[in-house]
Amino acid sequence: MVNIKENLYSLNKNIDELKNSIRPAIVAVSKQQNFEKIIEAFKAGQTIFGENYLQEALDKQKLLKEYPIEWHFIGHLQTNKVKYIAPFVSLIHAIDSIKLLREVNKRAKQNDRTINCLLQVKIAQEDAKFGIYPDELESFITNNEVNSLSNISINGLMGMASNTEDKVQVKNEFSQLLFLYN
Repeated sequence: MVNIKENLYSLNKNIDELKNSIRPAIVAVSKQQNFEKIIEAFKAGQTIFGENYLQEALDKQKLLKEYPIEWHFIGHLQTNKVKYIAPFVSLIHAIDSIKLLREVNKRAKQNDRTINCLLQVKIAQEDAKFGIYPDELESFITNNEVNSLSNISINGLMGMASNTEDKVQVKNEFSQLLFLYN
């Protein structure tokens, strides 16, 4: 007989250990920055760089291959562009659909690797922002297909707040994201 209480305790303990092991990282957004500035930042200790323009990401990764840079893809990603970043990207910040997750898994498998991903949750009140709606997040995460994708690792959530001067609204939107994460 399965002891549900023990299983829940064990699961919660594992989640707490994972949360305690998470260390903040600074991602330097290097879009529209030249190679010299990236090398200068790297030599100063910055090792994680984020790009959201495909061609820039490809050019920079190719030219800076000798540096052990960890590349992140930030911003909205179209499925037809995944194949280009799959060989080198370590984290995709904006997974907003099962279709995109399937493509990332397919391309990661072709490159014999696992790609880390963040699920983008639509917390903003703007139509221009992308993401999984908060009320659909649980069904997305528990979807059997999502859980069967072996070449992706979902590492957390991300969200973009509304582009507004209203600090209370922005705080509330990020508080919603934190609530969903917990």
